[in-house]
Amino acid sequence: MIRRQTSTTTVGNLTIGGDSPIRVQSMTTTNTNDTGACVAQAKRIIDAGGELVRLTTQGRREAENMANISAALRAEGYDTPLVADVHFNANVADIAARHCEKVRVNPGNYVDPARTFKKLEYTDGEYADELRKIEERFVPFLNICKAHGTAIRIGVNHGSLSDRIMSRYGDTPEGIVESCMEFLRICQREAFRDVVLSIKASNTVVMVTSVRLLVKAMEAEGMCYPLHLGVTEAGEGEDGRVKSAVGIGALLTEGIGDTIRVSLSEEPEREIPVARKLVEYAPQCALMREKARIENGTLTLHFNETSIEDLQLKAAMTAGALLIDRKATDLVITNEGWGTEEELRSLADSILQAARVRFTKTEYISCPGCGRTLYDLQGTIARIKAAVKEAAASDPRFATLKIGIMGCIVNGPGEMADADYGYVGAGPAKISLYKGKVCVEKAIPEAEAVDRLLAFIKGDMPR
Repeated sequence: MIRRQTSTTTVGNLTIGGDSPIRVQSMTTTNTNDTGACVAQAKRIIDAGGELVRLTTQGRREAENMANISAALRAEGYDTPLVADVHFNANVADIAARHCEKVRVNPGNYVDPARTFKKLEYTDGEYADELRKIEERFVPFLNICKAHGTAIRIGVNHGSLSDRIMSRYGDTPEGIVESCMEFLRICQREAFRDVVLSIKASNTVVMVTSVRLLVKAMEAEGMCYPLHLGVTEAGEGEDGRVKSAVGIGALLTEGIGDTIRVSLSEEPEREIPVARKLVEYAPQCALMREKARIENGTLTLHFNETSIEDLQLKAAMTAGALLIDRKATDLVITNEGWGTEEELRSLADSILQAARVRFTKTEYISCPGCGRTLYDLQGTIARIKAAVKEAAASDPRFATLKIGIMGCIVNGPGEMADADYGYVGAGPAKISLYKGKVCVEKAIPEAEAVDRLLAFIKGDMPR
């Protein structure tokens, strides 16, 4: 496996890209105004091996409190770079750039209004005017970053493309890439080099296709910036690990990727060992993929693993690109160290579903949570899964539903583009329910929300 060569980006005391190791990171789920809680969770992430820690900064107070969180961590001997995650408010990015080592901005909502899923039309002149507005606002931010030695991540989410991009490119990988390149071209013109790029989606095919296109787009324009990889809203347990390994692994085994995050709906420190394994196993899985046997569309993989998680990750990484590219459309796994035939078939089915080849069970598109989440995300996921499992036992219509469970509206309806129904945090202990991208019930009490979701699904599905 030959690693794609990139330029280097300096983030505090850390170098990303070039010949540096692939860096692993996570994001806190605590309230960024709660210094003690953020410091404690950041320490757990760092102690688990995390090399960057990201925190949500949804407002001025959160951005300013990054200074206190940083000072507290440094006082305890932790010098890991901190990353501010900014959406919807460019002014917050300006503040955060003064207090942390890196700022993530989302092109879809940095200047452009949040997506409304309305079909809008822009003339060439109007489109150019919008690009000028972006540049006028983005360049002062870059100047602040230059003055404070702050790096940036241009982080595009499939679920938050602006209406402007959607009007010109539609909901396509090409539009996702152009959303990123518009901001990157400004960085290039301003000679700002400490940039990392990311394109994330909950759909592994969209994520892998878009990142590959981004690499080509950069090469065509003489650029080679480092890439951050992740499958957003991957979920938890086996599903979260398999989905992440399919998407991230497909790219790592092609030599693409300089830093990664495995987005699990679990405690954030639990993401780090999984991410470490993906990095460690990538060369081995690339070799296994080259030697893999495909006959009549069926990919057969042989393993000797006693760890269930290791088998999940290695099988998903090895099969990922072959399934996403449809070089294989079925999967058979054999393993000497663990698993009955039924268990191995179930794992193969999970990998096929993660690669969007075949759906055999309910899919949960659930976010990992962050400081914006204002309800018990992990407990809610467990309750929804239990309720759907019970319903599916007597109603087969539930068996292959896609259900989105989102902590807030930042990615909410957008990243649920694949979902049939959605459960989205709307405020403190308030939930909104969605059918596809359409909100069908707003701000209902959390205590009632799971029952209301199940009742709505039952009443809405065709008989």
